[in-house]
Amino acid sequence: MFEILSKGFNQARDRLQGRIELTEANLEDALRDIRVSLLEADVNYNVVKNFIVHVKEKALGEVIETKVSYKGQKLKATPEDHFINICYEELVSLMGPVDTSIKRGPQPVSSIMLVGLQGSGKTTTAGKLARFLEAQEKKPLLVAADPYRPAAVEQLRVIGSSLNLPVFFKDGTPPPELCRQAIAYARESGCDTAIFDTAGRLAIDDSLMMELEDIVKSTRPENIFLVCDAMIGQDSVKTAQEFNRRLDLSGFILTKLDGDARGGAALSIKELTGKPVKFLGMGESLDKLEEFRPEGLASRILGFGDVVGLMQDFERVVDEKKAEEDAMRMLKGAFTLNDFLEQLQSIKKMGSLSDLMEKIPGFSQLTKGASVDDRELVKVESIINSMTTKERQQPTILNESRVTRISKGSGRTRRDVHDLMKRFNMMRDVMKKIGGGGLLSRIPGLNKIPGIGAAFNPSELMGAGLPALNQGAAGGTRSVSSSDRKKQKAKRKQAKKDRKKSKRR
Repeated sequence: MFEILSKGFNQARDRLQGRIELTEANLEDALRDIRVSLLEADVNYNVVKNFIVHVKEKALGEVIETKVSYKGQKLKATPEDHFINICYEELVSLMGPVDTSIKRGPQPVSSIMLVGLQGSGKTTTAGKLARFLEAQEKKPLLVAADPYRPAAVEQLRVIGSSLNLPVFFKDGTPPPELCRQAIAYARESGCDTAIFDTAGRLAIDDSLMMELEDIVKSTRPENIFLVCDAMIGQDSVKTAQEFNRRLDLSGFILTKLDGDARGGAALSIKELTGKPVKFLGMGESLDKLEEFRPEGLASRILGFGDVVGLMQDFERVVDEKKAEEDAMRMLKGAFTLNDFLEQLQSIKKMGSLSDLMEKIPGFSQLTKGASVDDRELVKVESIINSMTTKERQQPTILNESRVTRISKGSGRTRRDVHDLMKRFNMMRDVMKKIGGGGLLSRIPGLNKIPGIGAAFNPSELMGAGLPALNQGAAGGTRSVSSSDRKKQKAKRKQAKKDRKKSKRR
């Protein structure tokens, strides 16, 4: 996601490396890279023009403090750092500020009206919003206000059934009257929020747009969200402007950002309409709805990850108490293939692997040119699922005969099985070294746990946690064992002696 946007900022950063000052000459090349990538990502031309002007004015008009004090430490900042910080601030300003709270009215039942083009993902988004509200201890009612699209009502009923939430629909009732009756039904049923899933329509279809205006007049919804398909680029901005003119929108929900989206709509909509992006749809499953955070998105575009977003993902899928118990058990060396499988399944719940890696600070720079394939998780899962319970609990019993059976059962090669076991053994060794080492013994309370004591060398962990990079990503890193380092050192010493001898001759 956002590869095109990120490319221009990365190129600009590279151009400014080693510069001792920012001048109009060296800034011009960097700004050209950013301008091209923004336009390629379908950001509106006027938005791009203003963004470049603001960045240039700030970069040339400020004195750069190259040495600063922070918490008693002296830190150095380069002109390159200063430039990227300006870009970050401008990106955040362009997309924010954002209040993702959903307005509540004075009545017992508040309403959310979803509008948009056909195929933008309104029905799925209605289910995602319902799940989001339920997690906040609200009681939503889904309202099927789309009588035109075949199976639209049935789709919403299936979603409501999967969430165990009520769905309101009356055959033959016009949408404005249907929505009005839905609010009364919600009040009687003890629901506090009604979500109207309206029919998709073009902004130029005057009769259907008037129908939406009639719904607004009859129900006075507190929230009107336009659901935008991020993959249609600048057309989504034009649509947003027309819908906002007719309905006075509360905000936007961008969908399909996990696909081949250029991301330009996320940067353009707020600037051109004055209305904020509220949520991002990052996948098809009903838990893939993120509250929009301009700071996090700007950080990801610039390649710095999004730690807050990453922690929110973890909190959503991980049972904190169980995770703590498992961690303590693993640190004592009791790390099995079942634990390994559970970790992989947790990662899959968090969404696309490439999207997850984007949120890890510095990872995008570390893996330049390398792709992260979600199918690798499926491969590992199939291998472990082909093992017996005993083999998962005691991986040491695996012999060549068992490896052959597992490879046939999973449809993978014997090499795939051996590679998995190699990675697993590395992770298990890391767990033992951390648990039995001085690293954790320095943390108050942990040094009393049996098995956490002797010293360990953190340098031995390098590479063990990044198996995908070790296996040949272009430009990636590679781990070297301590014995290999000793051999390399001895080889260099010998080469040095040989050179000295040849000079004497």
